Amino acid sequence: MNIGVSLLLSPTLWLFGLSTVTPGVMAGSISNPWKGQPARPATYHLEAETLVTAQRLDSAVALSFPLFDTSSILPGFDATTQGASNDVVLRHIVTTMTTISGTGETVAVTGLLAVPVSANNTIPVVSWQHGTILSFDQVPSHMVKLSDPNYNVTDDADSLETLFNIQRFAANRFAVIAADYIGKGPLREGRGEAYVVKGATTQTCGALNTLWLHQALRSNGIDIEATAVASPFSDLDQAWRYWSGKVIFPLPKGLESYPPLAAWIAPCMIVALGSYELYYNLPGLMETAVRPQYRELAERNWQDYNISAIDPSNSPNSTNLLADSFWKGCTNDHISALQRQLIRNAAIDWEYDSPIRFYYGLADEAVHLAMVTRTVAAGGRYAAGIQVARASHRATFLAGLYGSGASLDGFDNVLSWFQSKA
Repeated sequence: MNIGVSLLLSPTLWLFGLSTVTPGVMAGSISNPWKGQPARPATYHLEAETLVTAQRLDSAVALSFPLFDTSSILPGFDATTQGASNDVVLRHIVTTMTTISGTGETVAVTGLLAVPVSANNTIPVVSWQHGTILSFDQVPSHMVKLSDPNYNVTDDADSLETLFNIQRFAANRFAVIAADYIGKGPLREGRGEAYVVKGATTQTCGALNTLWLHQALRSNGIDIEATAVASPFSDLDQAWRYWSGKVIFPLPKGLESYPPLAAWIAPCMIVALGSYELYYNLPGLMETAVRPQYRELAERNWQDYNISAIDPSNSPNSTNLLADSFWKGCTNDHISALQRQLIRNAAIDWEYDSPIRFYYGLADEAVHLAMVTRTVAAGGRYAAGIQVARASHRATFLAGLYGSGASLDGFDNVLSWFQSKA
């Protein structure tokens, strides 16, 4: 459900062990950089490079900007002050280093590497974790199509978050790495997604609002200079109760209304149910958790992600998707197991030892500010919450990248902040 999260990694990590990028197809091995862990050689290759000009990036962002800023909380994209300063080289990364927690499979993982053409051997690395994508192929590595002048980037709305990160970071002298996640991308091979499944997503550098990945890296001795999070739902159990209407938060001070829950939350919950059934070995979870009238629809949606095929007159919302027994006493072992796992996967009890910023919108239709401030308060002295007035879910993400102190409660945007740390 989160849609924008990044970590500025220490230069000692570089590009998962890559200190140089050689043109053309490259193959080799990656050594595990985590302290206290045995080296685990893994095969990988970088596919042929694709060049995207700064002008092309700016043009694509200009077209896409209004799709995220629907309430016009920002002045708009200005290429003279927010434009790309470098052309960018994009390349697919393919590695077979991942053994999936819970299933034991060893899988090939795909992702994107974006590097400014002016890069030398010492550039800072931003690890970008994309948010919820209700599609199998609109993933970061899909952005290599940008080099095709006939490719209309706005047709791939779920890839626009990565576009913004490429234009903002890679075109301004950062390397950007972004995983496609298990169950997505060109090597999906029919595998189900591991949506908000902690072990599997952390292994592929994709994680619940980046907090899981931050915790995993720090626990293994990897330095992180700074972390930025947009629209985080850190407590899955609390989030599901909010989306189901079991928890109602008070109206934020100073606001006269708050937006209703987004229609796309129900499909996200369906994908989560399918993921937990698959990766936590809970057969039949979908069938028992979903109301009878929506079970067939839910099973079909989990298989094809085709939201457009859902009849609006008979579509569930987040408050009526789950069976009546879901929040009552134990009526099914798998439902109880799901709820225990949601609680275990919470990311609200971590004390951060490097700067982390939580950007949250005051008109977010999926994440109430009460869901964010609790995590910020528990995070310690390095955690800061940044509220974005009038911002929807998407606009919060956009403001974090392109906003200024006027829209970010006096704070600077993530690019400026990362530049000060790099």
